[in-house]
Amino acid sequence: MIAALTVLLVFQLLGEVIARALSLPVPGPVIGMALLFLALLIRGGPGEDLRQTAGTLLQHLSLLFVPAGTGIVLYGDRLATEWLPLLAALVASTALAIAVTAVVLRALTRQRPSSAGGARQ
Repeated sequence: MIAALTVLLVFQLLGEVIARALSLPVPGPVIGMALLFLALLIRGGPGEDLRQTAGTLLQHLSLLFVPAGTGIVLYGDRLATEWLPLLAALVASTALAIAVTAVVLRALTRQRPSSAGGARQ
């Protein structure tokens, strides 16, 4: 488990270094996750240790939201003054995510033959 956590943290660190060195507008952990994805593609998938560690982290994902909740409490006054742009961004991004998901789902269901003899619906 320690080795798998080390792998995850090393890729996050690589992402942070790349993001800061190149002044990219993308968060370092996102770049690190993309690098980890590429490494796993090349390697042929995660090992059992990494798979179990990731599963354990996902089971306790709610604990990772504690810092975000603390940030909301800490910056409550700023949220109170800038609630309208935050609400607009939240609503717009949610609507965009739902729309993109619907378009992707429609494209994927058109490509996949149905289980009833291969006829499309």
